[in-house]
Amino acid sequence: MAATLLSIQVIPKTPNGEDSIPYVDKAIEVIQRSGVKYEVHALETTMEGELPELLEIVRQMHEALTEAGAPSVISQIKIAHYPSPDGISIERLTAKYRP
Repeated sequence: MAATLLSIQVIPKTPNGEDSIPYVDKAIEVIQRSGVKYEVHALETTMEGELPELLEIVRQMHEALTEAGAPSVISQIKIAHYPSPDGISIERLTAKYRP
């Protein structure tokens, strides 16, 4: 069981006021390549894993966005860290809300 859930919303500044969605897509591609469990939601993406691994993914997301031409990136991050043997999971926190 994972010890950490990390939810992130990336807010890239775009050159010339371009649409930010293609940049957000690039950030999600970084998560997909990482192999961690994740869920994309309307306003943020939640990842499940170990804290150092998830923070490294955040770093890679920022690098990917600046390499894609974003002059700056702001991220809003929420972290739930449960280092006990029981850990935490997306399913455990959301099971009662799923059909």
